[in-house]
Amino acid sequence: MPYFHQIDPIAFSLGPLSVHWYGIMYLLGFAGAWVLGERRRRQGRLPVSHEAFSDLAFYAMLGVILGGRIWYMLSYVSPSWIVHDPLALFRVWDGGMSFHGGLLGVLLAGGFWSHRHHVHFFDTIDFVAPLVPIGLGLGRLGNFINGELWGKLTDAPWGVIFPTALDDLHKTPAELHQMYVAGQLNGYARHPSQLYEFALEGVVMFVVLFVFSMKPRRRYAVSGLFALLYGVFRFAVEFVRVPDAQLGYLAFGWLTMGQVQSLPLIVVGLALLWLSRRAPIREPDPIAANAPPAAAKVG
Repeated sequence: MPYFHQIDPIAFSLGPLSVHWYGIMYLLGFAGAWVLGERRRRQGRLPVSHEAFSDLAFYAMLGVILGGRIWYMLSYVSPSWIVHDPLALFRVWDGGMSFHGGLLGVLLAGGFWSHRHHVHFFDTIDFVAPLVPIGLGLGRLGNFINGELWGKLTDAPWGVIFPTALDDLHKTPAELHQMYVAGQLNGYARHPSQLYEFALEGVVMFVVLFVFSMKPRRRYAVSGLFALLYGVFRFAVEFVRVPDAQLGYLAFGWLTMGQVQSLPLIVVGLALLWLSRRAPIREPDPIAANAPPAAAKVG
């Protein structure tokens, strides 16, 4: 019997303030990336001070939030919001974040930070790449909890019935649950595509990139592997995921916006892996990473 999705997207409320699971997932993603990143910094994988790494983490967080939200609103939502509902840009708790926009935001943040700290841009990105799947995976769990971005209809035993996909039935949540118990909604089960992405973009990518980056690698290699894996995984999952209603399929009756935006990542990933063949190997430098700050000069 399919699973009937009835998870409350609100984790708890504090007076008039409602805290959503979606936001909690993002906070956990940032926290997990920061903890793991600090651990790897101490190992010398990015030989900078604790303060410098904290700056990088802060810039990257801003890049994810601003880039992800702005890109989503520009790519997936009718531009009428700019005139009629400009505050929609800030309602991130309702869902609606684009990975590709978040990636651009992180790249811009990484470029700015690298320039300030005189670190090669791709040494920074190679360091950041294994940390990203933590937030990616948790973000997909947030999508599942919200009951959004569901997949196509399926008769697989792990199918999920999403009440948010049954608006056409014009039933209350209680009525839908009664229909579910009676077996009347089995034909509405869908692929839990959010969990597929959690498994691939979160768990698999994290394990592969973490293990791969444990050994010193040539510059560009970790970033290239990240881009290639994400592009392939996202392109594949889109085949069982319902496209955004406002966009539909862009071509051939199957090509989605997510696939269009993932194709460049596959190309970039392959190009970076090719470039890495003759790039220098970055050896960890724990001494430089853990050196005490220079004493201030007294005039």
